[in-house]
Amino acid sequence: MSFCLETYLQESENYEILISRAGFKECKKIIQDHSPEIVYVKAGEKILGVRIIGVPPIAIGIDEEKGTIALPYTKPCYGTAVVELPVDKEEIDNIRSVTIESP
Repeated sequence: MSFCLETYLQESENYEILISRAGFKECKKIIQDHSPEIVYVKAGEKILGVRIIGVPPIAIGIDEEKGTIALPYTKPCYGTAVVELPVDKEEIDNIRSVTIESP
């Protein structure tokens, strides 16, 4: 499945914003507190069709039971938010394939 986060956020309401207009450290803390599994990726890694920016390593939360991920999303003029959205197992596997060792 090809997934594009930009398009998904524009066309769907099936996501939750856990925090908005936050700093990178604050976003990481929200993801770590909210998600049962945390993986880390390098800054600039392409996740769900967009490059993830922030202070590395960047945390991405996975909740396989709910079928969701939580990730930081930075949009110019709007700042950084943590978005939780449903994804299929294939996308979770894709994210796990680009993880780095945790800090």
